[in-house]
Amino acid sequence: MAVKFWDKRPETETAPKKPKSAAREWGDAILFAVVAATLIRWATFEAYTIPTPSMENSLLVGDYLFVSKLHYGPRTPQTPLQVPLTHQTIWGTNIPSYSEAIQLTSRRLPGFSEVKRNDVVVFNVPFEKQHPADLRTNYIKRCIGIPGDQIEVRQAQAYINGKPATNPPHLQTSYSLYTDAPVRPEIFREQGIVDYDAANGVPSPGYTNASDTVQYPALHMTKDAADFLRKQSFVKLLVEHRLPAGKPDAAVFPNSVDFPAPAPLSATTRPWNPDNYGPLQIPKEGQTVQISPENAGIYFKIIGQYEHVPGISWQNGTIYQNGQALTSYTFKQDYYFMMGDNRHNSQDSRYWGFVPADHIVGKAVLIWLSVDPNAPSFFSKIRWSRLFHIID
Repeated sequence: MAVKFWDKRPETETAPKKPKSAAREWGDAILFAVVAATLIRWATFEAYTIPTPSMENSLLVGDYLFVSKLHYGPRTPQTPLQVPLTHQTIWGTNIPSYSEAIQLTSRRLPGFSEVKRNDVVVFNVPFEKQHPADLRTNYIKRCIGIPGDQIEVRQAQAYINGKPATNPPHLQTSYSLYTDAPVRPEIFREQGIVDYDAANGVPSPGYTNASDTVQYPALHMTKDAADFLRKQSFVKLLVEHRLPAGKPDAAVFPNSVDFPAPAPLSATTRPWNPDNYGPLQIPKEGQTVQISPENAGIYFKIIGQYEHVPGISWQNGTIYQNGQALTSYTFKQDYYFMMGDNRHNSQDSRYWGFVPADHIVGKAVLIWLSVDPNAPSFFSKIRWSRLFHIID
């Protein structure tokens, strides 16, 4: 049998390729970096910063965090048409960075943990309607209750399933302070008592009366800081703020639900306020509830907005689907109850209700940098003791 060897290729095929231009090499490098950063940000870790004091003194304004997507599992994108490495707008502008032309059903890939009580969680705020769910504003709070739990607050103490919840070590509430002279700023700083709206973050007195009593009407502080102040000779009185039980607050959920045709306030208001709240059961996937005029306000927003059930409407305290009164419902996903550690300075689930599972972004795990916005000089802005601090 004859064997024929390959012919030598023409000279044009063996000539070396023309090297890439510098612009092409830079373009390829930038494209690779953007793709890699996008994948890392989506599937593993993402950096966040703390903009408000709702988690003070556990997390401080100016803390920079790493949030793990691996713990609870990354979500597949709901809004795929988006400028990479943006959230709602293109950097430095008000131009939307995404298009809603394509909306996909979001799925969660496997993680190595479930959301647990006392986890510090980043999530998309569920009440925001102007953006798709995966692009809504990010909040960070502590998970107080998980699916199936019964949440209650009595005199500012949270209870889970009838038992007192474990309080975070740096939990804060608000106080009125009365002294015989203005408090030195150093004392406030040492005790972690901050007013971010005041000059240099130092709380200023509300007034001084005729008896030379200086009042600070609303100071947010830990129990340890309150105990320290009570021992000081210049302190006349320190009163912790408490709302009385039975005094309803129209701002708390479900009193705050924005019904399409709201019933009179007296018919929908529960005698709940931020310090005395519930009991309220947190919905769980697969759980079936009976809908009645007494609880319709709790479930209306869940069914119509978070579970995307079509044809949902509200009339005279009743939920309707396609014109028929809805008497029972089975939940399609889990829900969570979130609260800030700064209990009297936090907009959380007490005000806007449950967080759906598909809004959970990830678990806050590490503070990698902390910058004090009120520090007097550049060199003192870094809070060195908080660098690479594990979040608990």
